[in-house]
Amino acid sequence: MKAEIISTGTELLLGETLNTSAFYLTGHLSGMGIEVDYHTTVGDNKKRLLAAVRQALGRSQMIFLTGGLGPTIDDLTKEMIALVLGLKMNYNSQSMDTIESFYRNRKNIPPSTKKQAFFPEGAKILPNDFGTAPGVVIEKDGKYCIILPGPPAEMKPMFDQYVVPELERLMSNPQEKMYVRVLKVYGLGESELERKLPDLIKQAQPFLTLLDKHTYMDLRVTIRSTDKEPALKQLNHAEAIIRERLGNRVFGVDEETHSQVVGRLLRDNRLTLATAESCSGGLLGGKITAEAGSSDYYLGGVVTYANSAKEKLIGVKNISLLNDGAVSESVAGEMAQGVRRLLGTDFGLATTGIAGPGGDTADKPIGLVYIALAYSKGVKVEKHQFTGKRDSVRNMTVEAALNMLRVFLEERKLIK
Repeated sequence: MKAEIISTGTELLLGETLNTSAFYLTGHLSGMGIEVDYHTTVGDNKKRLLAAVRQALGRSQMIFLTGGLGPTIDDLTKEMIALVLGLKMNYNSQSMDTIESFYRNRKNIPPSTKKQAFFPEGAKILPNDFGTAPGVVIEKDGKYCIILPGPPAEMKPMFDQYVVPELERLMSNPQEKMYVRVLKVYGLGESELERKLPDLIKQAQPFLTLLDKHTYMDLRVTIRSTDKEPALKQLNHAEAIIRERLGNRVFGVDEETHSQVVGRLLRDNRLTLATAESCSGGLLGGKITAEAGSSDYYLGGVVTYANSAKEKLIGVKNISLLNDGAVSESVAGEMAQGVRRLLGTDFGLATTGIAGPGGDTADKPIGLVYIALAYSKGVKVEKHQFTGKRDSVRNMTVEAALNMLRVFLEERKLIK
């Protein structure tokens, strides 16, 4: 079944709001075997929305529309669908009662709210448990229109609770579904992956898609099948081949993050971690503590941005700072050892570098970063030369630090 998504709202076109609803719908529809061929974003303009709806109904069996269900004059989605399909707009008193109950204990109900209780004739009304705008399902002449609220906090639960059962009813006959597995890959770009996986990338089943996430790559493996078990076996086989060729470059699956994987390794083996940060300025500690339960293994960290802080807080030697500079292998190592000693952890992880836009020299350019990992038997230091602007360098530093610890734990079999 072919589908497309029309997202309405001038704020989307202006870049003021990220269109996460289209991303959410596409992923869930693909998993159900509904192929989304087009995404269209339209501002709050009657003429353009009307043209987009007509085009969509002309080429797709099913269209999803998000937004434009509010009470204001520029909320036009239901009216445009009714106009294109030749349907009247009818008032629904039960919906109005529900909308009024949403405003209970409030002094005034906006007069324009009544507009939200009008629907194209024959429409199935979808309750909105988190707002005032009901959704709509319309079926006519073999075409399906599903209209949902724009705010993700309203759209997502409505889709999950009310739209999915409708779609399952429509697709009760066996059809192909898409089974997807995403492998997270660190340290290899698109061209390198193409060289390592040429046969897999060229074949049609399973289908591989490479997605650049800036600090890592998503390798999306897709199987189309009417039978779940054989599809999962194919996914497992494809994953095994990829892992064999890429080795420890694969750090996670599906929604896993580097910080989650590192946290699991530390927790499962009762190991502890502390961080010392210069160029990353607390981003590493923030990434680690974003995971629930990180207090099981992360004892704390220090941001030693100034040289004086490096000396006073974690014991970096003044001679090292004078001779080698703050951005150096020696200082990175001493930072990692110092914070490990300070907090009494199994591991100390440190970052120091030049994020830019200033502060670089001929021998220490912007993007030069040293990452150090200290443990009971010594310290290991990696040198990186990242590219991009300040935020990019800092984010890549964090990902590289997590990768360094993960690889160490996996390859050294959790040596303390």
